[in-house]
Amino acid sequence: MVRTLDDFDAANAAVGVRVDINSPIAADGSLADDTRLRAHVDTLGELAARDARVVVLAHQGRPGGDDFTTLAAHAARLDDLLDAPVDYLDATFGSTARDAVDALEPGRVLVLENTRFYSEEVMSFPPEVAAETHLVAGLSPALDAYVNDAFAAAHRSQPSLVGFPAVVPGYAGRVMERELDALGDIGSTPTPRVYVLGGAKVDDSIDVASSVLDSGLADTVLTCGVVGNTFLHASGVELGAESTNVVKDRAGEALTRAERLLEEYGDRIRVPVDVAVERDGERVEIPVEDLPTTEPAMDVGSETVGVYGDLLADTGTAILNGPAGVFEMDVFAVGTRELYRAAQAAEYTVVGGGDTASALRQLGLSGFDHVSTGGGAALTLLTGESLPAVEALS
Repeated sequence: MVRTLDDFDAANAAVGVRVDINSPIAADGSLADDTRLRAHVDTLGELAARDARVVVLAHQGRPGGDDFTTLAAHAARLDDLLDAPVDYLDATFGSTARDAVDALEPGRVLVLENTRFYSEEVMSFPPEVAAETHLVAGLSPALDAYVNDAFAAAHRSQPSLVGFPAVVPGYAGRVMERELDALGDIGSTPTPRVYVLGGAKVDDSIDVASSVLDSGLADTVLTCGVVGNTFLHASGVELGAESTNVVKDRAGEALTRAERLLEEYGDRIRVPVDVAVERDGERVEIPVEDLPTTEPAMDVGSETVGVYGDLLADTGTAILNGPAGVFEMDVFAVGTRELYRAAQAAEYTVVGGGDTASALRQLGLSGFDHVSTGGGAALTLLTGESLPAVEALS
């Protein structure tokens, strides 16, 4: 059982709030997109309005990456988004951070520095060990409670995600609460249950397909994008050199698992019946039986959309993860747009996070029962597994 903000007396409490505001960074160091910040406004705003002393913990980028930077710009944007005043401190633990938390007035928000500036935060630990890291041991004495609202990072077992609930009372924020309500018991959603797996994260998608088919969570898996091309290749279809090279680069050893799944589950795994390529600047659709082609497959074709759409129309639950093609190019956004529209006919529709949510925003699609803020975390729950950060709260 996970406690929520409804169980918490926030007045005057110093509350460490872990959020996931990892965002695209522009060349000048500013935020290129504030979608993830906006997702946490409810939690942070509610705590500030209830006179908590709100201490924000978050990461940005990975060590060595171009987007590995401070949270100064994030704090400035949160100051615009929240009714409460927001300050920034270029420290995360130690006496400087503890003194700043002690001096924080009720109703104010303090954003601490990027947790990944400290090497411990890029490693995984069990909660009892994470509680002894410098990050947690150095900050927790100044905190009365901890709130985890970082669903998108909840599949990780890093100190800021699992260590604090071992030493101070832990609660789920509003984002975390909504995600767990929508995804935490996927096995109880209406049947038949269809998973649409697309995008370019082939290894992850094959893991998902294997898990949901082996466990009986999925009645049917529809494949598209590079994932679909991988299953086509695994079924013996000659795609052509361009698409085959992409498949081998993305799938690697996972190709063998794709072959096993096709042998074991047959028609419960559907593959595209046509693909779209770019030829002389135009979209050209090619039936699978007419492959190979010299051009790379960039989208599923209209026949595939029709076949998949008929299956989705009779579905109790549609679970969508990953685009059907290169949706960033309008001519190859057709498959993603039409499949996602078709999925809205299902009784209950869930959309995974990451690239899938980006595709929805770009294509202007809405009306789904739940759109997740997390990619890897959503996939973990959608396969019926648990999340380390949620287990720590429990």
